[in-house]
Amino acid sequence: MPVSAEPAQAQAPQPTVLHRITPDGVSWITLNRPEAMNAVTWEQRERVIALLTDASADPAVRAVVLTATGRGFCAGADLRGAPVQTRERLPGDVARTIRLGAQRLIAAVLDCEKPVIAAVNGTAAGIGAHLAFACDLVLAADTARFIEVFVRRGLVPDGGGAYLLPRLVGPQRAKELMFFGDALTAADAERMGLVNRAVPEAELAALAAAWAGRLAGGPTRAIALTKQLVNDSLTADRATAFAAEAAAQEINMTTRDANEGVASFVERRTAEYRGH
Repeated sequence: MPVSAEPAQAQAPQPTVLHRITPDGVSWITLNRPEAMNAVTWEQRERVIALLTDASADPAVRAVVLTATGRGFCAGADLRGAPVQTRERLPGDVARTIRLGAQRLIAAVLDCEKPVIAAVNGTAAGIGAHLAFACDLVLAADTARFIEVFVRRGLVPDGGGAYLLPRLVGPQRAKELMFFGDALTAADAERMGLVNRAVPEAELAALAAAWAGRLAGGPTRAIALTKQLVNDSLTADRATAFAAEAAAQEINMTTRDANEGVASFVERRTAEYRGH
């Protein structure tokens, strides 16, 4: 009698957000729904927020890379996984949903105490584009595209788009992108200042690792304070910005890394930063 083959065991589904921390202290957060162009679900959003919060508090993490698998970085929001609405929508529900959802995600990137690099491997549309633009540094594959897709659906941009874009490219450029919803190539995004570097797709991961490695070897608290100063300067007057700068200097000079930086300069040697 022929021996029947044993049934193949079903493989466990892959997590929709992959995460690893490298030995040099880089937290890699990878959206992993390539079949959906990484349209972000409720569960993914909450996981990314939690990982960014953890990165702020973990002294072993000194830089973050946010990227994705497949052809898409993030094709927008996928609301199919959101909690089911059990009653009729009332005034205030939409605003609350935006505030607790898309805005929390973008705020988690802006408020992360570690530098965050976006490695945009493909299409970044809607909230996906804003997720990239909220990062401190943006690297993009030359095949990537950025799309303010909201106007195509008759919607107002969410996820801080109307806050981020004018500060990055000015109000006229921001309105052009948001009013028309045209796809922006990586090369054009680089020329406009939305992207730090556009590189061949095969080189994206290596460049992101190299930049993250440099950040991870730097004075982590000084970088965190610098990030806060730059972000706050966009809405502060000069007196407030100068006061914040002085306070940041005071705080930073209590760190081991600041004293190491000064000592290494005096002693004419390479500084060895430990992140605190």
